[in-house]
Amino acid sequence: MKALSIVGIVMIVAGAALLAYGGFTTTKQENVIDLGPLKVQAEVKERHSVPPALSWALLGGGVVVLLLGLKKK
Repeated sequence: MKALSIVGIVMIVAGAALLAYGGFTTTKQENVIDLGPLKVQAEVKERHSVPPALSWALLGGGVVVLLLGLKKK
């Protein structure tokens, strides 16, 4: 399988996943209290939304790249 086809498949899967979930969530550690040896941390989850137009563009671009990768020379 050509590398261009693999890139196209990855783009299609990423675009479809972003359309299905509407974005992604990240988690980071945040210091709440820092008093010398006493440290209290909390996990903070942040939701990042991806516009549907960007998801559709990624999906459509993946189809185009896949077709170019499958095209015979």
